[in-house]
Amino acid sequence: MMKGKGKNKQTIFFKNSPKIISFYSIAGPKEAKSVFSPYFDFVLEDDLWDADSYEKTERKMLEHVVFNAIERTGMNPADVDALICGDLLNQIISSSFTARKFDTTYIGLFGACSTMAESLAVGACLVDGGYFDNVACATASHFSSVERQFRFPLELGTQRPPTAQWTVTGGGCSVLSTKGDGVRISMATFGKVTDFDVIDANNMGAAMAPAIDIIGLCGMILPRISNTKIYIKEELKVSA
Repeated sequence: MMKGKGKNKQTIFFKNSPKIISFYSIAGPKEAKSVFSPYFDFVLEDDLWDADSYEKTERKMLEHVVFNAIERTGMNPADVDALICGDLLNQIISSSFTARKFDTTYIGLFGACSTMAESLAVGACLVDGGYFDNVACATASHFSSVERQFRFPLELGTQRPPTAQWTVTGGGCSVLSTKGDGVRISMATFGKVTDFDVIDANNMGAAMAPAIDIIGLCGMILPRISNTKIYIKEELKVSA
């Protein structure tokens, strides 16, 4: 593992290129209507999924993706050296309750929309450094639990402004390993906080747009996001 050189000290280049040997995703009913529908492994028929609350549904979703991603590798949960995951609730409670299902090292993260990428970056560092052989990286969110957490409970019937974002109901888990076949992670760039003076609390799009713009300038890596998704899926399928 080498640190970034010159001005770009945020990027880490991995010598051993940890591999994504397994993945599993889950999505809600609204997300299932998107162009990504064919690529979800499991879709909820309703937002509660037989749970008593949206928060319990979120925890259930996270447990589901972690168990199934590990099962796809042919390993047992005990073979996973660490679980790295996060969510949007207080004390990342969905992740913490999920972690108690596993007798393994737990690293909780809170990166909001960056949590999945953050978990992969941290997990890749641990695998590339030789500290762990197998690491599960995961995250999940539920629109209804997040609304109650950060904005207004759905029961209030609050009018949403046109610029308000819609937090995804979904989750995913990827298993990183030193062995096996899969997409390799060659480098990771950790972000930094930059204040662009966006003061409209309802316009998260404006707050997040600069990050997307920076990603685009770094190589125009997402000219067509659907094609990118297909490419990743096919590469995993071919190498498996």
